Amino acid sequence: MPVGTQGTVKAITVEHLNQIKAQIILGNTYHLYLRPGLDVLRKFNGLHRFLNWNKPILTDSGGYQVFSLAVGKEKEGKYRAQVVITEEGVKFKSHLDGSWHFFTPEFVVEVQQIIGSDIMMPLDECPPYPCSHSYASDSLKRTIRWLGRSKNAKTNPDQALFGIVQGSMYEDLRKESALRTVELDLDGYSIGGLSVGEPVEYMYSMTEVVNEILPKDKPRYLMGVGTPENIIESVERGVDMFDCVMPTRNGRNGTLFTHFGRVNIKSTKYKFDETPLDPLCDCYTCKNFSRGYLRHLYNAEEITAYILGTIHNLRFYLKLMEDIRGSIKENRFISFKKEFYDRYFSRIQS
Repeated sequence: MPVGTQGTVKAITVEHLNQIKAQIILGNTYHLYLRPGLDVLRKFNGLHRFLNWNKPILTDSGGYQVFSLAVGKEKEGKYRAQVVITEEGVKFKSHLDGSWHFFTPEFVVEVQQIIGSDIMMPLDECPPYPCSHSYASDSLKRTIRWLGRSKNAKTNPDQALFGIVQGSMYEDLRKESALRTVELDLDGYSIGGLSVGEPVEYMYSMTEVVNEILPKDKPRYLMGVGTPENIIESVERGVDMFDCVMPTRNGRNGTLFTHFGRVNIKSTKYKFDETPLDPLCDCYTCKNFSRGYLRHLYNAEEITAYILGTIHNLRFYLKLMEDIRGSIKENRFISFKKEFYDRYFSRIQS
């Protein structure tokens, strides 16, 4: 899912998203609540009409953003969030203007119903890595209690509500969280807290543990992941859905994904390169522009560079998912994985 945190996928338009065959985008409740605000979202009858997007939208609850901003100091004229967690909810200070706000599980569902999300995430507590077993245990139990309140607060049957499995890197806690989340019989299930700086081996092992429990007939969503190889490895472990800022963020800084590995397009070696960025890619960027031209745009800091890089990176990710789905349908996922890795890791690009 391309990440459109504030109601826009950075550096590209809705028309671009349709051209690269995006099926769904992700927004963020925390950011949309603060800006443009509920009054604007109500006026436009939700986010779909506001941004002119007629396909599904998934919204994260904003819990991760609230907790990750809990450092409590002003910096360069902006406010870093300060957070107070209670059983009722979480009180936090806006990173925009320092004003205080209070999120309860019920209010977060209400906000997402105003947004008009097709898939809603409940308010959860995402513990940092590393953290103690006792902290992770208390956190997941609170997340489960909040999830029950979220389910009770949902009134629109046309909106799906997913549960979020937490438990940090503790296998027993992950199992407990998954079992108790499944008991609530939700529309889908998310695996949270596995893109918070932990070693990748932990991410894979915890994903395996959780997916042994989560139903196979409902969507399983690994939040905030990741690189192309992270996605392939996680699909093999039973994951269906992903989101990550990596393709758009890297698209803006000149790190571009290709079937032959990553390319730092600003490198001098591409100065006279007349070939397309990725000869196996069908995106607008690769069909129309050379590596040499892209290098020039990035080094000149032209806005067009960020647009073309983002179009390509997102299309690369979406095509990867298309190819994965095709290989699964044709019962050749393992051979697809080998072919992809043999090509992707065939040389180191710089």
